Amino acid sequence: MKSHRIARSGVLAILTVFGLAAIAGNAPRGGNGMHPNIPAGYDVVVLKPSGANLSLVGLIECPELEGARSVSAGSSKRLVSADGDTITHFPQRFSFRITASLRKMLIDRPVASVDVSDEPHELLLNLKFRIRAYNGLEAHEIVPESVEMIGMPADVPYDERVYRISLNNVELPITARLVVEIRTPQGELLTHFPFSPL
Repeated sequence: MKSHRIARSGVLAILTVFGLAAIAGNAPRGGNGMHPNIPAGYDVVVLKPSGANLSLVGLIECPELEGARSVSAGSSKRLVSADGDTITHFPQRFSFRITASLRKMLIDRPVASVDVSDEPHELLLNLKFRIRAYNGLEAHEIVPESVEMIGMPADVPYDERVYRISLNNVELPITARLVVEIRTPQGELLTHFPFSPL
């Protein structure tokens, strides 16, 4: 009975993320604007040779952008804060939250398969992250201030892990696009999630 409750709560969490994604997808163009937690994406990857399905959910935590709206002016766009000021640069501080789960709660079919030498539960404990920033033709890597596992302690067996990748002193124009890459300990790409406020 307890396992059913846990599975049900996992599905509800994913559905909540999708509900927020629908809200956030429309928010910058009107209504109450952006939310402090902005969905970045959801992917399912098959791990080989184990055959386990790995669900990955991305969320951007950025309280400074709460209420901000994208305003179109002809062919250009600008981001306006809740106070009506034009935002020209990314907030100095924000974070990506990545949830990696082996729970059986598929909403979508797997988008890819990846060969992984680690046992699936070990993989959850050793995920690697890389953040890249793109602005026009320029691209560079951003080193996070910290990467921490939050929630369930690592020494407790569990089928889901949550990471927070915190950025600080980010010097980027608001027109830039960030991409967080989620990789295996060996460097194989599992998936990536983009973030562009405009």
